[in-house]
Amino acid sequence: MMDEMQEQKSPVGNGKELPVRYDGKLKVLGKAKYAAEFAKEIEEQFKGKGMLYAYLVVSNIASGEIISMDTSAADHASGVVKILTPFNAPKLPMVAPQPPATRKLSLLQDRTVYYNGEPIGIVLAKSQVEAAHAASLIKVKYKVVPSKLNFDKRLGEARMPKGGNAPKAQKHGDEAAAWAKATTVVEHTYSTPLQTHNPMEPHATIAAWEADKLTVYDATQYISGDKQTLAKHFSLPLDSVHVIDPYVGGGFGSKGSTWSHVVLCALAAKVAGVPVKLVMERNQMFGPVGGRPKTVQTIKLGTDNTGKLVAIQHDVILPASVMEDFMEAAANQTTMLYQCDQISTSHKMVDMNIGVQTFQRAPGEAVGTAALESAMDELAIKLNMDPLQLRMLNYAEKDPGQQKEFSSKHLKDAYTQAAERFGWTKRNSTPGAMREGNKHIGYGMATATYPANRSAAMAVIRLQANGRMFIGSGTQDLGTGMYTMMAQTVMQELDVPWEMIDVKLGDSTLPKAPVSGGSQSTASVGPAVKEACNQLKLKLANMAAADPSSKLYGAMVNDIEVKGGMLVSKTDASKSEPLAASIARNKGAAIEETGSGEPSQEAQRALSTHSWGAVFAEVAVDDHTHMVEVRRVVATYDIGKLLNKKTGMSQLEGGIVWGIGTALTEETVLDNTTGRIVNNNLAEYHVPVNLDAGIIDVTVIDTPDTKFNPQGARGVGEIGITGVAGAIANAIFNATGKRVRDFPITPDKIMAA
Repeated sequence: MMDEMQEQKSPVGNGKELPVRYDGKLKVLGKAKYAAEFAKEIEEQFKGKGMLYAYLVVSNIASGEIISMDTSAADHASGVVKILTPFNAPKLPMVAPQPPATRKLSLLQDRTVYYNGEPIGIVLAKSQVEAAHAASLIKVKYKVVPSKLNFDKRLGEARMPKGGNAPKAQKHGDEAAAWAKATTVVEHTYSTPLQTHNPMEPHATIAAWEADKLTVYDATQYISGDKQTLAKHFSLPLDSVHVIDPYVGGGFGSKGSTWSHVVLCALAAKVAGVPVKLVMERNQMFGPVGGRPKTVQTIKLGTDNTGKLVAIQHDVILPASVMEDFMEAAANQTTMLYQCDQISTSHKMVDMNIGVQTFQRAPGEAVGTAALESAMDELAIKLNMDPLQLRMLNYAEKDPGQQKEFSSKHLKDAYTQAAERFGWTKRNSTPGAMREGNKHIGYGMATATYPANRSAAMAVIRLQANGRMFIGSGTQDLGTGMYTMMAQTVMQELDVPWEMIDVKLGDSTLPKAPVSGGSQSTASVGPAVKEACNQLKLKLANMAAADPSSKLYGAMVNDIEVKGGMLVSKTDASKSEPLAASIARNKGAAIEETGSGEPSQEAQRALSTHSWGAVFAEVAVDDHTHMVEVRRVVATYDIGKLLNKKTGMSQLEGGIVWGIGTALTEETVLDNTTGRIVNNNLAEYHVPVNLDAGIIDVTVIDTPDTKFNPQGARGVGEIGITGVAGAIANAIFNATGKRVRDFPITPDKIMAA
């Protein structure tokens, strides 16, 4: 495979893609290093100090106060150097949480316990095994107080959210008049479970101090957020904190926040006076690093006698940690997805003794579309109308909630393309009518959508003394393809072979970029890289035009371009010189420029920006076992310009697989007596595997959205999960005539329906 990669010729020129993933070779060879793998570098940097290994001690009650922690046995265990608890930990400045950089943290500053699994201590030892063993020897006494658990039985306690990212309840139009006009009404309640991210790479941190300077390797989606949070917690200038993470082994939102273990690792390193490495075990990642909240969603849809929506109501109730509110805004897409003059949405929360929840892939829309698209299917059945026809009939040409034009929308084309590839016209609308042996076959469809987000970002580009091109930005690559995108943009803008491009990211000393979340990284960093390239071209052209020894001396700057490693006159190809001449002209020193990209505030105010998709699913449901087989998922997406087919399609396909998990398998189970997660492992937290996915057939419209950003590209990381659960739920109904409104749809629920 590697020989094959090396033999590929480098395409150059605008519109060309990188032929391989820029980071692919290192990953295939196992040479891409992740946060926990930099122990050797830390030990070399801090020679003579060695390294200690940290293990978190966590609570085993859901609510109460720590009375005492007996560490005597642990203190004398093999390899133990230090144990920190709320009784001996140094005091830190109290820092208010500033999402997404941080959630409210548990930093051994008091003895209150808010949830089962909360960090209440940290053991430092000479090895990971010794630290874990010592942690098991610590005896904790608690004053237990009644806990707030059992979400389903406490829905009556729901309250309005407290600030943060909570959307306001929305109502527009005359509600009473609208419902009076409704001739067909459906109203049902749907629920989705607590879920946990479970990236392949667990959360991990290495921290080391040199005087008052802190170096941290951390598995994070937001190196700048880590830097800010650590600086505040230790009262340090920003320049005194250096965060590094060149590769992230998946995050899905869980690594977008700075969690307790990051600050605790740095605190332990400061106390011990040596570098400390902390790697969370899989079971410790259920609770202390967030998850997707459970939702209960009540949806009411009303149409006139033609099938046009006249009123929509979508009310969501979800749990909130007693520590801090986090909003899974599951009704957000309902305000803009279908044309309707009267739409009302609300979100309420029920306090619970659970860990603080957080962003999880397509937060809000992933579970919101599962409910809304199921409700739309139920409406179509009641109207005796084709579900696709119903969506076409209620197509929104502009955002009905904000009354704004969309920056770009080609959803009708997506519906048409996907339906044709899927063979939607072969669907029998009578539930249970399509059979193969002992299996019922069902077809279902749904709409996918996710907001198009963009933030300010910066990049630095450098023509190096050795003739190679360097591009750097303080962004992150979660495996989504940021290395590839940055290299490809340089290749396209400067017409240099990709093998001559050096990409660096995941380092907080580089120009600042936003959190890798909200499907915004490419849309944010891409324009900054493009602008950096433009600035470098301008500088090189100015230098050549002003140098009497240059063949381009006296040329108009806008007549000079970079092509094939040369500076060339656009009007006279004989006038050219290699880029190396620029280095010589600069006395052998590198030539550097920076670029920035920032969304237009005016455009943001004037336009509604979203990506779109049409998802069709075929399932087979066994008559006897009620097991569901997802045979096919066919989808077409409108995501603006697809910058790289290899990375972009991979993200869309991966999102669909996660959507299958949302529909059929994924659920974090909370014990309502103890508050403990009972399936806190990958053996019992069921994620889809190859046999669960069937055929995945994905295409994109590939029409640039230049009103959104200069490259015309919107994010693809999260839209793939949206709509899939709804399409599968609808296919299951078409196969069996049984409507399951409680996700995931497991065989027992189909049997009981």
